[in-house]
This record gives sequence, structure tokens and C-alpha cells, in this order.
Amino acid sequence: MSAATGFAPNKEHRNLSATNPLRLLEQRMNRLLGENLFPLALFGEPGWAMASWTPSCDIYETPAEFVIKADLPGLKGEDISVTLENNALIIRGERRFEEETPQENYHRIERTYGEFTRSFTLPANIDLNQIGVVFANGVLRLTLPKLEQAKAKQLEIKLA
Repeated sequence: MSAATGFAPNKEHRNLSATNPLRLLEQRMNRLLGENLFPLALFGEPGWAMASWTPSCDIYETPAEFVIKADLPGLKGEDISVTLENNALIIRGERRFEEETPQENYHRIERTYGEFTRSFTLPANIDLNQIGVVFANGVLRLTLPKLEQAKAKQLEIKLA
């Protein structure tokens, strides 16, 4: 993605749980060792298993539009909201822990639950009135059409 697209994460809407030093340490150690170092957090420390998360997003550009795809497995449409605020596109939602099995019967909880927020500053060449939002098979797809004057045009070369 080129730096000119303007799709940088908006710092005002960053995931607040990322500032928790214990959560940060847990995430880094789990990535390093590939396992859950805090299995006792399942029993009596629900905040560890229910911490906020950040869905993965892909952003790409075509001649006519920008496309954002966000992976939101296990969510329903009513669990997600998409808003425009001050030239920022904001995706919010929540993945809830469904206690079908008593928590004391779990041996490991690796999926993260809780609220999330992703936001992106939009480039100036987006037609804000034509943004499309579709959610299917756990993927949120946003199409952001470019304004007509922003689209590339082939110019005719006249021979003199």
C-alpha cells in the first residue's frame, strides 16, 4: 500500500487494552513461545480471557475504488457498526464469549473476546456518499469509490 492512500490507523481510536502492561507482556510471551503461559487466568481472572482484540484488515486499491476487508469470524451483523466521523472510517463491534461449556472445563482459551475498534483516516478522493458495506462469511467488506475527478484517465495523443 502506498503512503499516499491515507489509510493509516487513527491513533485516537486505538485499542485501549493494548496499554495494559500485563496484557502486553502476555501477548508477547505467547507469541514468543506459542502457548498460553497463564492457564490459571481461566479460573478467577476472566479479564485475561475476555480482553479486547483487534481484527485483521486488508486494504487494497483498484482504479475505481479502495477496498477494506476485515476478518470478523463468529460475529453477526448486529454485533458490528461502521461509522464515519471527522474523515475517519470506524469499525466497532464485540465478540462475546458464549458459555456453552462451564469455564472450569476449558483447558485452553486462545481466541480473544470483547470489544474492538479499528479506524482509518480516509484519503480526500473518496466519495463518502457511495461507500458500500457488506458482511458475509465472517468478512466485512467496505468498498470506498473514488471521486470521478480522482480516477485515472487515458489521454489521447494527437500527432502533429
